[in-house]
Amino acid sequence: MNTNTPPQSPNEAALFALLKQASITTETVEHAAVFTVEESAAIKADLPGGHTKNLFLKDKSGAYALVCAVSDTVIKVNKLHPQIGMKRLSFGKADALEDKLGVKPGSVTLFSIINDTEGEVRLILDKALFDHTKVWFHPLRNTASTAISTSDIEKFAKATGHTPTVIDFAALLED
Repeated sequence: MNTNTPPQSPNEAALFALLKQASITTETVEHAAVFTVEESAAIKADLPGGHTKNLFLKDKSGAYALVCAVSDTVIKVNKLHPQIGMKRLSFGKADALEDKLGVKPGSVTLFSIINDTEGEVRLILDKALFDHTKVWFHPLRNTASTAISTSDIEKFAKATGHTPTVIDFAALLED
């Protein structure tokens, strides 16, 4: 695995420029392409910190949400919508993902919220993310992982014009 290689696309370059402008320090590690949490298990073993899964969701009215959670968090999508004031949720389609967040399936990430310049996607964060000092997300592609300190997640979101909603997904399991 290589570390801190240059950005691979103009969107990725814009992401790292925004991170630098916001005084957010990150660490990036290159690796083989991964598409699921399970596929990334071997890579995660070498990266200390929290590891994530990210879901692009759409509600019945056409509103979108990006959910960023710790990789082993159980997300009851059918219990989430009333907690965040949306209608019944389902997974967003690939073309909408590319249109709204500028990434392909398998590359969904907290960092893709930078591409939602119209503010059409709600950012939902797992409370458990903040149990870690740093967490890892793809930098707009699934062939690398970038660590960000949890204290900088909200700073990043606000730099993109988003105010995140933090949800305790463990509490949703108790019902």
